[in-house]
Amino acid sequence: MSGAASLGLRTGSCGSLPAAGAGAGAAVPVGRKARGWGLRAGAGAGGGDKERLQLLHRALRLVGRRGAGLLLLLAVASAALFCSLFAVVKDDNTSSIIIASNYEVTNAIQNSVYPSTTRPLMMSNDHNKFEHPNRLHLSPGNFTNHPCEGFAVPPILFDKKRTGPRPCPVCYVSVDQAFALMPLQASPSPVLENLDYALEDSVTANFSNPGSAFGGHLSLEQRNKSFDITNSMTVHCGFVRGKKPGQGTGFDISDDDLLEMEQCRELVVASAIFGNYDMIQHPRNVNELSKANACFYMFVDEETMAYVKNSSSLYKDNKVGLWRLVVVRNLPYEDPRRTGKIPKLLLHRLFPNVRFSVWIDAKLQLVVDPYLLLERFLWRKNSSFAISRHYRRFDVYEEAEANKAAGKYDNASIDEQIDFYRNEGLTHYSPAKLPITSDVPEGCVIIREHVPISNLFTCLWFNEVDRFTARDQISFSTVRDKIRAKVGWMPQMFLDCERRNFVVQAYHRELLEQMIASGRNTPPIAVEPSRKIRPGSSRRAPPSKKPVVRRKKEKKSSSRRRAAKPVTWAMDAG
Repeated sequence: MSGAASLGLRTGSCGSLPAAGAGAGAAVPVGRKARGWGLRAGAGAGGGDKERLQLLHRALRLVGRRGAGLLLLLAVASAALFCSLFAVVKDDNTSSIIIASNYEVTNAIQNSVYPSTTRPLMMSNDHNKFEHPNRLHLSPGNFTNHPCEGFAVPPILFDKKRTGPRPCPVCYVSVDQAFALMPLQASPSPVLENLDYALEDSVTANFSNPGSAFGGHLSLEQRNKSFDITNSMTVHCGFVRGKKPGQGTGFDISDDDLLEMEQCRELVVASAIFGNYDMIQHPRNVNELSKANACFYMFVDEETMAYVKNSSSLYKDNKVGLWRLVVVRNLPYEDPRRTGKIPKLLLHRLFPNVRFSVWIDAKLQLVVDPYLLLERFLWRKNSSFAISRHYRRFDVYEEAEANKAAGKYDNASIDEQIDFYRNEGLTHYSPAKLPITSDVPEGCVIIREHVPISNLFTCLWFNEVDRFTARDQISFSTVRDKIRAKVGWMPQMFLDCERRNFVVQAYHRELLEQMIASGRNTPPIAVEPSRKIRPGSSRRAPPSKKPVVRRKKEKKSSSRRRAAKPVTWAMDAG
């Protein structure tokens, strides 16, 4: 309140607030010489008028002089500019106060006491109900209003120099509030209650059974049947050979790592680097309470692990910062991008006891506490699956053409997949599909609850990636629409600018090495320093803002001192 008061006084100095105590009923002490025109006028009408006329006469004589007149005009202009600046400051502070009010802690939470750590998640007798010891649980009845009620994403200001995607504000609650608002009951899973996974000893590939041995060479008949949702189902979902996921199935993991993964109970934040392509990005702004309850897993191949051991000063006992590194052997695909879809879409199989998961592509750095993401994009929306939509493209046909133009995959394979979906009834996106807002996701972040229906969705989505191309944006809408037609469930899609609020883009390792080899300065991004890439370089704190990148259509600088760069590097996550 002191800040608001001081702001009001400053604004008053510019004339927007009336002077207190100058009203008609204000009394002036007797015998004390008052200062100021208003108070002198109150002392006596005749004397006050005479003094004012004398002052006015002197001012007019000064204005007649050239130097004094210019000084007076300059003073008036400065005062006007000063007042306008304070008006802007007042507006900015007022808006910030309004936004800050969305984060105020309600009485129910403010009066509670939160432990620094909590015990692991436990199941009650009801298999759909969870117990969180030592935590305060709140229901919507505990809130008169949600702390973020009424918050709306403000319109993005137009900037002709920056036409690409950018982040937008997101209203998060506090970490304590997020823990308190965690639902005790699992989200509903319409129709489907029990989901099992196929295990096959020997399946041979043929024309009607494409795909991989890891995926079970799913036939077209089996694929179509998997979309007929019933109360209990058994579907193909990778790992079709071996005792359990990670043992003799391809994508093999050591027993010690599997045991540790089984101990993860509540939330897993996961990522992967295959082919030593990306740099490890360290999560920031993670609360200590979240560190005690969430697991952070990074899946890597042997090549990447060897590089990390030799280059990272933070590596110790298979951990780098918050990340626990899990080495994967016997990779089922030659393409690292397709291999990366296994942990991305099948985390519920790798972590059978986890309730929630947040997947983040290795090119991104998490800068917001993961429990705030669960509250914002799942619990607040009563959703069990959330993914951002593409910032520019909403139509699968346009996405396929963009992938072909960018050389993201073999063009003939993309055409084959699109033709298959067209024959199944895939149509162009239009507003007629509302409430569906897009057919194309930006799949680098997935936030979900591991309930049967969301597990089925990612299983069937993975089967499409295994059968067709590794470009999961192309197959997303087909799987979504088929499930929605049967049970009415579908993933929640949020704005891409909201995604850019909690993850930031980073450069991959290969690009960094190319920039150094060409003699150009590396961008000041927040990555863990590497002695192999930057020998002898000093460690500097990462900047708070991403570096500005020149785009093709932007006009060149008028400065003659700066030489034009031969190559520009895009930093868009989309």
